[in-house]
Amino acid sequence: MTLKSNEYTISNVYSHVRNRAIWVIWVISLLFAGALGAAYDDYASVKQKFDQIEGDHLRAGTRVELTVRELAAYAEREAPAGVRNPRIQLVSPGVASGSALVDFNKLQRAQGYEPGWLMSRLLEGEHPVSVTVRIRSANGQATVDVQKVEIAGLTIDGKTLDFLIQNFLLPTYPDAAVGRPFELGHRIQKLDVQPAAVGVVIGR
Repeated sequence: MTLKSNEYTISNVYSHVRNRAIWVIWVISLLFAGALGAAYDDYASVKQKFDQIEGDHLRAGTRVELTVRELAAYAEREAPAGVRNPRIQLVSPGVASGSALVDFNKLQRAQGYEPGWLMSRLLEGEHPVSVTVRIRSANGQATVDVQKVEIAGLTIDGKTLDFLIQNFLLPTYPDAAVGRPFELGHRIQKLDVQPAAVGVVIGR
C-alpha cells in the first residue's frame, strides 16, 4: 500500500545530532551499523577523527576517511534506545539504504520528549523501518534527500510523511534539515560518500 505524493521528503529518524555535519555522518553510520562487527579500536579511531574535525585545526585540503568499520563502531556505541538490528545496503556512490527495528515512542523518550497521545498510539511498539537516502555535498553544504521510506511494509510519502516530520522528526531533532541544503560547519568543504568510506574534505 502506498500513500501517494511527491511533495515532501523525510530524513532518517535514526539521527542523533550534535550539529548538522555530524548529523549527516550519523545517518550514514546508523545505516552501516549492521554491516560489520566493530572493535573498540575502531570506535576510538572515529572518535579521534571527529574530535580533530570539530577542533577546527586541520589544514585546508585535508581528507579525513571514515571507514565502514569505524562508522559501524560509532553507530553500535552511540545508537539511542529504541533502535535495534540496523542493516545496510550500499546502492551506489552517494546512496545507501538501511533498515532497523524502531520503537518510535522509546526513541522520543530517549531524547527527552514525551510522545503526544495521537503519535504514541500511531507509532506504538517496534516497527520495521527501511530508508533509502541520497547525500549530495559541495561548497561547504550538504543535502540529504530521502528517496524512499517504508514503515511496516507501507511506503510513506506526501502528507502522511509531512505529518511525521512535523510531529515526530522536527520536535525530536530540531537541527535536522529535510530535503534542503545546509551548512556543514567546521570548515568542511564536502562529504564524499563511497561504498568503502565517507571522505570528509576540509576547506579553507
